[in-house]
Amino acid sequence: MRCVVFGYHDIGYVCLQELLQAGAEVCAVFTHTDDPDERVWFRSVRELAEQHGVPLFSPDTVNTPEWIARIAAWQPDFVFSFYYRKLLSQAILDLPRRGALNLHGSLLPRYRGRCPVNWVLIHDERETGVTLHYMEAKPDRGDIVAQRAVPITDDDTAQTLFEKLTVAAATLVRELYPQLCAGTAARRPQDHAAASYFGGRRPDDGRIDWAQPARTVFNLVRAVTHPYPGAFGSWDGRPLFVWEARPVPGATTAAVPGTVVAVQPELRVATGDGVLALRRVQGQGEAECAGSAWAAAHGIQEGVRLT
Repeated sequence: MRCVVFGYHDIGYVCLQELLQAGAEVCAVFTHTDDPDERVWFRSVRELAEQHGVPLFSPDTVNTPEWIARIAAWQPDFVFSFYYRKLLSQAILDLPRRGALNLHGSLLPRYRGRCPVNWVLIHDERETGVTLHYMEAKPDRGDIVAQRAVPITDDDTAQTLFEKLTVAAATLVRELYPQLCAGTAARRPQDHAAASYFGGRRPDDGRIDWAQPARTVFNLVRAVTHPYPGAFGSWDGRPLFVWEARPVPGATTAAVPGTVVAVQPELRVATGDGVLALRRVQGQGEAECAGSAWAAAHGIQEGVRLT
């Protein structure tokens, strides 16, 4: 089958790899030029396409008459979008003979939109997954072909969860591509009444509100820790990034949220409900270190307030 692939990030990499290994005729790959302001910690769709001699393109927008005509000339059976960051126009979605499909990083219809891996952690979900679905002009609304769920544990961060989803995405494409080619793949409408939608996130969205419960702050920290920009409060007028934290089981305090309640054997801070242990922190212009080591270096004592 003739395929045109739009892809980026690790999920784009493994899904393209699965198509190539399945013998798909990939006419072209569209990907993004890496943003110099973004930490690129994932594998390169560009490099994979180049290794296989697949024609590669990175236009600012593909939704122009010129690009639409060029894609039409390839006469694709399928158009696939694997973590491509821009919406494709209806004109492109109408081109493939057998359909245009997207791989989304949640169990649709929940968590439509951007950054689903981060959002499911922020909202303390215990399960998420990947969904292969047909594309419509509006994002993440089309009929579902299949899904694969993955569990979320308290040890997961956005990176470890993304790694789980990457494995699930590759498995899903490996299983479903032959069914799509044979015309035997399932197709069922989404329940739009059960849908939720979330937008993109900015670095400033990592600001910690110590008045929130310890569990809520913990979820924010693990949702935006490395390789993302990080969660942060402040001390002495300077940012203090928290890269790893854990709620202290059973701990309660009457201290004002943000107050240091212990510095040894670990740095502990009062929240709006419970106590949070700050295991890995980083002050502005400093190296990342254990919370207790940072407290010792700065003479932090019980009663000091983080904001």
